[in-house]
Amino acid sequence: MGNSYAGQLKSARFEEALHNSIEASLRCSSVVPRPIFSQLYLDPDQHPFSSADVKPNVEELDKDLVHRCTQNGSLDFSNTLTVNEMEDDEDDEEMSDSNSPPIPYSQKPAPEGSCTTDGFCQAGKDLRLVSLCMEQIDIPAGFLLVGAKSPNLPEHILVCAVDKRFLPDDHGKNALLGFSGNCIGCGERGFRYFTEFSNHINLKLTTQPKKQKHLKYYLVRSSQGVLSKGPLICWKECRSRQSSATCHSIKPNSSVSSTGTSENGTTNGYKSGFIQTDSLILSPANSAINLSGAQDLTRNKNVVKPLALSLQVVGKTFAADAANGSSSHGGKNSATSSTPARPGNYSLSPRSSYASGDQGQSSSFFLPSATMFISGPPKKRHRGWYPGSPVPQPGLVVPVPTVHPLSRTESLLSAPAPQTPLTGILQPRPIPAGETVIVPENLLSNSGIRPVILIGYGTLPYFYGNVGDIVVSPLLVNCYKIPQLENKDLEQLGLTGSQLLSVENMILLTIQYLVRLGPDQIPLREEFEQIMLKAMQEFTLRERALQMGAQWIPVSPGQLPWLARLIASVSQDLVHVIVTQNSLAEGISETLRTLSEMRHYQRLPDYVVAICASKIRGNEFCVVVLGQHQSRALAESMLTTSEFLKEISYELITGKVSFLASHFKTTSLGDDLDKLLEKMQQRRGDSVVTPFNGDLNEYVSPQEAAAMIPTQNLDLDNETFQIYQPQLTVARKLLSQVCAIADSGSQSLDLGHFSKVDFIVIVPRSEVLVQQTLQRIRQSGVLVDLGLEENGTAYQRAEKYVVRLDNEIQTKFDVFMRRVKQNPYTLFVLVHDNCHVELTSVISGSLSHGEPSHGLADRVINCREVLEAFNLLVLQVSSFPYTLQTQQSRISSSNEVHWIQLDGMEDMSCEEKLYFGLNEYSKSLQWGITSPLLRCDETFEKMVNTLLERYPRLHSMVVRCYLLIQQYSEALMALTTMASLRDHSTPETLSIMDDLISSPGKTKSGRGHMLIIRVPSVQLAMLAKERLQEVRDRLGLQYRFEIILGNPASEVSVATHFVARLKTWRGNEPEEWIPRTYQDLEGLPCIVILTGKDPLGETFPRSLKYCDLRLIDSSYLTRTALEQEVGLACCYVSKEVIRGSTVALDLSGKEQERTTVSENDSEELLIDLERPQSNSSAVTGTSGSIMENGVSSSSAADKSQQQPLTPSFQSSANSVGLDEGVSTGTAGTGETLKQECDSLGPPMASSTTSKPSLASSSSSSSGPRALPWPGGPVQGCRGLHAALPPTVILSKAAYSLLGSQRGGKLPSSSSLLPHADVAWVSSLRPLLHKDMSSEEQSLYYRQWTSARQHHADYSNQPDPNSGAWACHPRRLLLTGPPQVGKTGSYLQFLRILFRMLIRLLEVDVYDEGYINTDHSESSEVSQSEGEPWPDIESFSKIPFDISVHDPKYSLMSLVYTEKLAGVKQEARKESKAEEPRKRATVSMMLTRYAAYNTFHHCEQCHQYLDFPSASQMSDSTLHAFTFSSSMLGEEVQLYFIIPKSKESHFVFSKQGKHLESMRLPLVSDKQNLNVVKSPIFTPSSGRHEHGLLNLFHAMEGISHLHLLVVKEYEMPLYRKCWPNHIMLVLPGMFNNAGVGAARFLIKELSYHNLELERNRLEELGVKRQCVWPFIVVMDDSCVLWNIHSVQEQNSPPVEAGVSSKNVSLKSVLQHIEATPKIVHYAILGIQKWSSKLTSQSLKAPFSRCHVHDFILLNIELTQNVQYDFNRYFCEDVDFNLRTNSSGLLICRFNNFSLMKKHVQVGGQRDFIIKPKIMVSESLAPILPLQYVCAPDSEHTLLAAPAQFLLEKFLQHASFKLFPKAICNYKSPVLAIDCYLNIGPEVAICYISSRPHSSNVKCEGVFFSGLLLYLCDSFVGADLLKKFKFLKGATLCVICQDRSSLRQTIVRLELEDEWQFRLRDEFQTANSSDDKPLYFLTGRHV
Repeated sequence: MGNSYAGQLKSARFEEALHNSIEASLRCSSVVPRPIFSQLYLDPDQHPFSSADVKPNVEELDKDLVHRCTQNGSLDFSNTLTVNEMEDDEDDEEMSDSNSPPIPYSQKPAPEGSCTTDGFCQAGKDLRLVSLCMEQIDIPAGFLLVGAKSPNLPEHILVCAVDKRFLPDDHGKNALLGFSGNCIGCGERGFRYFTEFSNHINLKLTTQPKKQKHLKYYLVRSSQGVLSKGPLICWKECRSRQSSATCHSIKPNSSVSSTGTSENGTTNGYKSGFIQTDSLILSPANSAINLSGAQDLTRNKNVVKPLALSLQVVGKTFAADAANGSSSHGGKNSATSSTPARPGNYSLSPRSSYASGDQGQSSSFFLPSATMFISGPPKKRHRGWYPGSPVPQPGLVVPVPTVHPLSRTESLLSAPAPQTPLTGILQPRPIPAGETVIVPENLLSNSGIRPVILIGYGTLPYFYGNVGDIVVSPLLVNCYKIPQLENKDLEQLGLTGSQLLSVENMILLTIQYLVRLGPDQIPLREEFEQIMLKAMQEFTLRERALQMGAQWIPVSPGQLPWLARLIASVSQDLVHVIVTQNSLAEGISETLRTLSEMRHYQRLPDYVVAICASKIRGNEFCVVVLGQHQSRALAESMLTTSEFLKEISYELITGKVSFLASHFKTTSLGDDLDKLLEKMQQRRGDSVVTPFNGDLNEYVSPQEAAAMIPTQNLDLDNETFQIYQPQLTVARKLLSQVCAIADSGSQSLDLGHFSKVDFIVIVPRSEVLVQQTLQRIRQSGVLVDLGLEENGTAYQRAEKYVVRLDNEIQTKFDVFMRRVKQNPYTLFVLVHDNCHVELTSVISGSLSHGEPSHGLADRVINCREVLEAFNLLVLQVSSFPYTLQTQQSRISSSNEVHWIQLDGMEDMSCEEKLYFGLNEYSKSLQWGITSPLLRCDETFEKMVNTLLERYPRLHSMVVRCYLLIQQYSEALMALTTMASLRDHSTPETLSIMDDLISSPGKTKSGRGHMLIIRVPSVQLAMLAKERLQEVRDRLGLQYRFEIILGNPASEVSVATHFVARLKTWRGNEPEEWIPRTYQDLEGLPCIVILTGKDPLGETFPRSLKYCDLRLIDSSYLTRTALEQEVGLACCYVSKEVIRGSTVALDLSGKEQERTTVSENDSEELLIDLERPQSNSSAVTGTSGSIMENGVSSSSAADKSQQQPLTPSFQSSANSVGLDEGVSTGTAGTGETLKQECDSLGPPMASSTTSKPSLASSSSSSSGPRALPWPGGPVQGCRGLHAALPPTVILSKAAYSLLGSQRGGKLPSSSSLLPHADVAWVSSLRPLLHKDMSSEEQSLYYRQWTSARQHHADYSNQPDPNSGAWACHPRRLLLTGPPQVGKTGSYLQFLRILFRMLIRLLEVDVYDEGYINTDHSESSEVSQSEGEPWPDIESFSKIPFDISVHDPKYSLMSLVYTEKLAGVKQEARKESKAEEPRKRATVSMMLTRYAAYNTFHHCEQCHQYLDFPSASQMSDSTLHAFTFSSSMLGEEVQLYFIIPKSKESHFVFSKQGKHLESMRLPLVSDKQNLNVVKSPIFTPSSGRHEHGLLNLFHAMEGISHLHLLVVKEYEMPLYRKCWPNHIMLVLPGMFNNAGVGAARFLIKELSYHNLELERNRLEELGVKRQCVWPFIVVMDDSCVLWNIHSVQEQNSPPVEAGVSSKNVSLKSVLQHIEATPKIVHYAILGIQKWSSKLTSQSLKAPFSRCHVHDFILLNIELTQNVQYDFNRYFCEDVDFNLRTNSSGLLICRFNNFSLMKKHVQVGGQRDFIIKPKIMVSESLAPILPLQYVCAPDSEHTLLAAPAQFLLEKFLQHASFKLFPKAICNYKSPVLAIDCYLNIGPEVAICYISSRPHSSNVKCEGVFFSGLLLYLCDSFVGADLLKKFKFLKGATLCVICQDRSSLRQTIVRLELEDEWQFRLRDEFQTANSSDDKPLYFLTGRHV
């Protein structure tokens, strides 16, 4: 039963299947045998459609299927039907899913002593192919070497010799039954039974040995003589034509324990499976599929989804293979190897991604799926599931890995590397001699075509013979290699991990793409990649939709040929398909032969797709491009710009162009051109055409022509250098990015270090660009602003700041770098302008290109000095930054600054000009105007194509250039003398020339237009210039227009008579002036022939009208190359021009609904003039012609005649309809408007006038928003026609990329490769969207492109450890569209960077004069000037000046003094105090003694601020410190956070770390220069970053004790910013408290600490009174300290001057601490600085008065005077008054002053009063009078502390509470024991109730009110009875709660003299939880 009965009768197959079935059922214990008929299908051999009686079994089909897959790499789909033959006797071996163990095959035991090692024969000889592959093996004639597989050695093949009569032929037939074989190892011969032989070679089978199962491969010798695995042995018949629907998913039949999937589809637990036995696969056993014509697929419900293999599983299987051969891919699994994994698993769906439809619809390719051609009766499903088998889970079957034949990417003519066989994959064999292609001789000469072969899939043959006549292009090769992507990338693309296309599908997609291209376009890699991606996405969708039992079928290899032909058949013979059987060589040879024998009249296809349907290698294909246009374009696009320019110069030098030149010697009419011109010259004689203000037929003598002087036409707009709003915005963005670098933790930039800015600008090699940049630098005045040059010399000296990238750059650059090193305090900015040009690396060895600028930029920008200089910023500037945005970019994406999005209408509404760039050009095609701004000259393209066919050996640019020269020459002749030539010029050329030469004749000024002709090759450009100049001069037009060669290497040269004309126009230029930039040519009629590899960013004048890019064709297939050419024409245009057009193209969905104003209704339009712009747009042009900018000339003008334009219209012209057409300054009446509109250009075709797009969208897309124009006239409005953007004429190739806005996608140019120096990382990537901002595009390119080897960034490899790319921290990239104003922007950036550095060195300090000086107490006691310290005796006699003079209290209530009573009452006219007034500040330079905030970094105070490392954050320890406070009546617990470094200032308990006290020095300690005795306390809130808490410099770096006093909730913020400071954290109950609480607790704590220290030191024998009792309490905004001295003046009348000097805080403190008898002073302070300090105010060196902000406080003396801890305002005035009334001394040192910084954040400002329960977000602000309410009322309760509300209320309520006191300083309000601010109109008389206190004399004063605030027991009824009150005086009593309020009134017997009403009781507007304060008002009776 071992052999299949090949070749016998058909019915024998039936018997065999029956027999097998019976045998299987006998062997299997628990299996229900399958119905035999369900296993058998038609044999397709003879009767494809009849149901014959013979049906092969299922499993054979299964096995066969995989056999086919792996053999051909994909499935053979012949139109014969697929048979799933079941291999009879495999049932028994391959376990069923029931768990019965296999029945072991009883093998004869091996003879004694024989070897039983796997892989060796019994004689012990090695049989493994690995060992024998290099051996010479002799075999008898008629024998073949075959490979056997041992189940125990899955990865090895054993070599045997077998008689070939016992092996099948190619069709699987005619093998004799039986066996005859020899052992290769020991040489034993004559084995007659396979069983015996298998024992000998130790196969150790567990099942019956069968040759069909175990002899697997033929073995073949490669050309190197290596023996390797060849094709599978074809044991079954009809194999070659069979196939199956299930691609690679193997379905082991149900009797198989699927423990492994072997390579030819038999699934045998021991064969080389992918999955070792531990991972069990369940698979549907009987889902055989029949694809015969008569039968249907519906039965197969469970084709299994293949899983991506996990690599662990795969790895071990291939390990041995790696040892097998020399290929580098040997050891890799197919999933990871660089050859793409065999895409066999998927078919494309019928609805798949593209149909070749027209471009507007979503086109979707049609891909056939098998269901199309399968029909017939449905089959019942097999009932062969075995009892134990579970339902199969889709997705568990693993596809057999198969690998493509490697498509060779190395040299196309080199030998292929020998490839290692991978398990189960057939590699292509070494190419025999037949697989070569001999290129026919004279192929190019005979056919006129140089074919391009696009490498497809598979290996190309060798080419011999005339190989110069063909080109091999790798254009699409990467599209067929499907890359490995990360999962996140796959998700982004909408794919799952395993979506690979089969080769068949790739072939069909390719053909479909070629068909869709049509005759004009050439294949683009990017376009095809998107098609492939969409096809895969379609799969993923399908796969998800058909999760369960999917039913789609791949294209089989058999179906491929006719499907391919079917798809190609719709191409009208443009695409042919050739299918060969053996190799691609046959197809290519056939194609080339046909081509060489072709007659010229026969039509060639454009593309021939050669498919090789090889049985051995699977399908391979390539595309031979034969189309005249396509093959040339593809060949030329393979050259880089430098290469094709070299090619052109080679053609010109070697004289290859002579045929072409001679062709152009005659005109299109056949006349000899030179003779014609000579004849014309003679006819003209000496005279020339009049230069201007005359017709072309008016002649004058050359002398007269030269002497003609035009009228002066000053165009101021050209000269003035202005920075516009967008440039300012971008400059600020740059600045903030620099600040971000400085603020980042990387410490790569320390801005505080620099005080100056210097710069250098590096530009590409263009003389004009250098001059242009110089001009901008000079005009901007930046050199003077930065203080780099003096005003007079700046003009000359500018040249050293601009350097060109040429050979001299190194020396200039070295000079610059020396400056950088020598000036560490100057921040240098290296600006690399147009940095995308020539960004090649120094080391890239391609210097052979001989380009002079090669690698220069890299050498300069990336050199080590530049990277390391800490004071150098690199700013790279580019319009096309894509080459800098790769994976290897050296610029961090966060350091890119992008030009602001020009959403034309809104952002720029205030500007007169709008930017018109690439996108606008593309959009302008939708304007529907007759002369579009982007054009393609079809007639010219036809002429070019005819010539290209005639001259196949010349580069197309040469041909185009010669034709263009002829076109312009003939147009000139046609317009002047030979009208007959008109028909031979293209209309495009003719109209350009007509405009150019006629416009100067129209006016006396003689101004005209500029035409740019772009000719990249310098030699061609010179040729063009000479030729055109010759024609011009012969025709006598040399005075009419100029022809200029724009060569980057040379300066602009203009004839002298034209220079004279330019000078006249410009007016006041000096004698020697010559034009140096293109902008200087404003108004000159001229042709500029612009040459050079790239345009380099030169700016053109506004008179540029035409840009001829017809030479820029398919050689420019990268985004940068193409876009920078069109970038030449980008410019700003006046808004009125673009307005109408923009309206037309702004048709977003929102706007289409808007109604339009009918323009017959004149009133409506006029209303529109006056009111702000509504969103209706005005004029629909139905009458009159609409001009290019969309204004209807007649209707708009007529209406404006009805009402002359009013000035209001000029200032805010808001009607879209009219303002489109009006040039604001010039149109005075409707008449002028009409003329201007009519001059705009040819009317539109009438069909377009009714287009709604012109009207039904408004000019603003964001709601009703006015578009104000600047009020003044627009400078130099020369009628609108001049202001239109230049017209660009493109070649067809460029036009199809730039002009085709396909279905709203970006112009396709954006999807091209961004730059020639970069490469796509993967062929699968998402599309660049239209609405991607430039930031998103940057991220896209950074993800999907990488630098090529010669790119300067290629060397920037990632960090091996982290894998992160190294970005240079001080490098920025500024990107913006071409000609948008980047130069002005970076010059402005330099200016504001300098200002900021100066600002960083400056500080705004308060500068306010003292207040209330007119009624202060004069010091009667004289002091001698210049005393350093006060004398306590005399000082105590000075009376205390009770008035407050600090200007910050200018809005506070005055403190009553006797002097005040005499002040006139109207003295104070204060504004409403609600708005915070602006306090006067002045900017001061910081000195070395300043206090700083967190933003200051320098080397000296680095340690002071930071920990050495972040890990030590935990090094500060938290200590609780508890003391009792009599005022608070409870224990207070404060927390200290003490850094390790500061612990020396504290005393800790011996045993633990318990904080005991803070060390204090002794009074008697000697004055030490390095010591300040007093601890410094700084309360701070809300200013963790901005508080000036860095006292390092102010203290001159000495050790000092500084404590920050912070609220509990702010502690983490302060701790983060100031990790090295001691923090004193207030208890949580004070989180909402004011500054009074902080000062109160500082004082309480200090007193408690003083006692503790006294106790501690007393034990050490120190007297108690010797311990230092002072502390410093200082605000967090004190910045600078000064010392003042009065300079003596000799002449008395002159005011003596004050000299002041900045000093350190240390010296101020040390001076004050040295005061004699200091312990007798309570408070010492210094005065507030003001620029108004006079010698008068310094007369007395000491004053006894209020001190604020910075005090030395004597804790001991003031023990009984407390700060009011409830207070938010004026707590220091209150404290000073208490201290003074206690008889204590307050001394102010007048010769010191303090500067306070104006800090915008923090402090009390942060308190915003909101309702406790928010009803709605937008509430009106709450007024101060709403801060109080009647008790228990329904008033809105507020979320604010009661005390805060009360103080705020009192400040504003004086009119209500104390009406009698307003401006009545004679009768102040009496306040007992407190000073509260009750408004500036009121004076307060402060009286202390304490016994023995000193109070102001108030005998005889009648008080206008009484204020009692939380009064204590010292205030009694008898005290109050001492004071007299005015009649009607008012009272206000404030208490903590209602009961204490009542008690107070009773206790003080207030009802005797004051009258109260019930309604006069109030409370602060708090809820009861917030403890409101209560007060009662009353009137004096």
